[in-house]
Amino acid sequence: MSLRCGIVGLPNVGKSTLFNCLSNAKAQAANFPFCTIEPNVGVITVPDERLNKLAELDKPKRVIPATVEIVDIAGLVKGASKGEGLGNKFLANIRETDAILHVVRCFEDDNVTHVDGNIDPLRDKEIIDTELQLKDLETIESRLAKVEKQAQTGGDKQAALLANVLRAYHKVLIQGKNARTVTFDKQEEQEAAKGLFLLSAKPVLYVCNVNDADAVKGNKYTKLIADAAQSEGAEMMIVAAKTESEIAEFEDYEERKVFLEELGLEESGVSRLIRSAYHLLNLETFFTTGSDESRAWTFHKGSKAPQCAGVIHTDFERGFIRAEVIKYEDYITYGSEAAIREAGKMNIEGKDYVVQDGDIMHFRFNV
Repeated sequence: MSLRCGIVGLPNVGKSTLFNCLSNAKAQAANFPFCTIEPNVGVITVPDERLNKLAELDKPKRVIPATVEIVDIAGLVKGASKGEGLGNKFLANIRETDAILHVVRCFEDDNVTHVDGNIDPLRDKEIIDTELQLKDLETIESRLAKVEKQAQTGGDKQAALLANVLRAYHKVLIQGKNARTVTFDKQEEQEAAKGLFLLSAKPVLYVCNVNDADAVKGNKYTKLIADAAQSEGAEMMIVAAKTESEIAEFEDYEERKVFLEELGLEESGVSRLIRSAYHLLNLETFFTTGSDESRAWTFHKGSKAPQCAGVIHTDFERGFIRAEVIKYEDYITYGSEAAIREAGKMNIEGKDYVVQDGDIMHFRFNV
């Protein structure tokens, strides 16, 4: 399952600093590896204390965490929708991602020049929003006239449905709003909307980069972004990239923990950011565990047991018979699969079972 979050932002907002911190995140996930598959794409392990606990109990030969791909996208400038700067490449890279981590500068530092001369996070946010909206508007308008003609002359019901979706998006885009603010009640409309692959419809997490002193409570700038995010149904979080780069310098997992404790932090902002990216993609985790391997498997929230079996192997889904399910809390309480069975805490589920985050699964199949 290859899903990507793209890190976007104006120049000098701390975007690349955060990406570099993410690339050093291995020690925050109990020394699991980071790998680079392109110069600006990283496969980042998702920190999950549950996997660590299962590994402590079963002492497996291998421990394999869930992962998410993070893409460091080139900085954007005004006019990107018209090809200014690296505009076309920038927008093409965003189109290839499934969600956006939008880094906004919320700190003052005379030594770090702002591309527009002063600190104004709302203006910065709106620059990128506007470029995405303009590109989406171009997409909508190029299709709308053709689709409306098909609906009127041919009586094409599918074209009529798509035309309604396009008009709904057009209405908000010309008002300077993101496409993600539009919702559709009918499943057919929702499917048609997905097929448009609009840039400003992608789920977004606004990442406010602050000075160390504001890492916990934020500041006047983060409050502005929080209000803006809430108005469009988006999420936001606060990270001090400078602090995160200092944390990333520690090679040893335990040393990082001590440093975090000295700062009064339970975990790093990077760990929170990785998990937030994972959930932004609407992903959850089930586990398999035993003496050979403890492993976190990624699935789309709401998936049923056969679909999750298919995450492991297509044969598992094709020949699915049943799923043996153990709740994570029960596994920790009883300490082993044998004890779980003896206590009658293993559930047998069929093809309609909706897998829950944290479930420990065994699949029975026959092909």
